Amino acid sequence: MSEIGGMRHQARLTRDVVRLNLEGISHEQSLIQPKPAGNCSNWVVGHLVTVYNQVLPLLGQTPVESAGDLGRYARGSSALTRASDAVPLRELVSAWEEACVRVDAGLAALPPRRLEMLVPDGPTGDPNETVGSLLAVVLFHQAYHAGQLGILRRIAGENGAIA
Repeated sequence: MSEIGGMRHQARLTRDVVRLNLEGISHEQSLIQPKPAGNCSNWVVGHLVTVYNQVLPLLGQTPVESAGDLGRYARGSSALTRASDAVPLRELVSAWEEACVRVDAGLAALPPRRLEMLVPDGPTGDPNETVGSLLAVVLFHQAYHAGQLGILRRIAGENGAIA
């Protein structure tokens, strides 16, 4: 499997884990806060979309539009404590699914030599950041939060989705 093929595979696995962990979760359940601290499922899904939206132009794709304000889900934003601040979960899930389609299409069309190109003003602050190293960070980030959704699913009172 090529490096890009491996990235596509990892992105699809993460998409599937997110799907499984959100299956049957209501909007209300998505707002349940973990104690003593942390972000709810709604914030995590919005954050996943926000991160993919930031990387989509690097892959030659346009960011996904959302009916709500995704700025609420940026890294470092405060926890969602009011339902009125949250985008409905189903809208976030739709945006996530579309972002996944676009990431896969962008990776599929990415020439392997592009992985070695430097990323100007990359989010990690590393002046030697390449497209390939940034994609590796992003894919790890997305998988990390997909796993959080499994814990948040249980906090919301549902059985684990992955045996």
